Amino acid sequence: MGTHEHHQMSGHEHTGHGTTSWAMAARATLHCLTGCAIGEVLGMVIGTAAGFHNAGTVVLSIVLAFIFGYALTMRGVIKSGLTLAAAVEVALAADTVSIAVMEIIGNTVMIAIPGAMDAQLDQWLFWGSLALSLALAFVVTTPVNRWMISRGLGHAVVHGHH
Repeated sequence: MGTHEHHQMSGHEHTGHGTTSWAMAARATLHCLTGCAIGEVLGMVIGTAAGFHNAGTVVLSIVLAFIFGYALTMRGVIKSGLTLAAAVEVALAADTVSIAVMEIIGNTVMIAIPGAMDAQLDQWLFWGSLALSLALAFVVTTPVNRWMISRGLGHAVVHGHH
């Protein structure tokens, strides 16, 4: 999410504690999902292509989801003038819960779908399961983000830096 989008996500949609629109929560979740999806897909592709055990593939996906999720937030706040250390703090405060919820949901879905973790990169089961896992992660995480933003937590932390 670019700087101009963060500016648009103020005033009418978030008035401090308690009032946060679903649209704002969805945009914050989509921002988080972008980083998570990059890491999750990359981790699943690398793990599957390299023949990792399912546990290794899941761990790699989770680690990369956090790295890419934090990196996207840090990119935006560094552009606003924060130092790298300050940007890391903002990213940790803004994204940790959201990424964690997404990863719990996404990986649980992948593990729960019979054969998904054993499917190969050229099989629709792999890609369909991965797409479903990301979609469900978005649906479950949006209300979490709405609740957090309404209390000045999570993605609301980023707003003060744009």
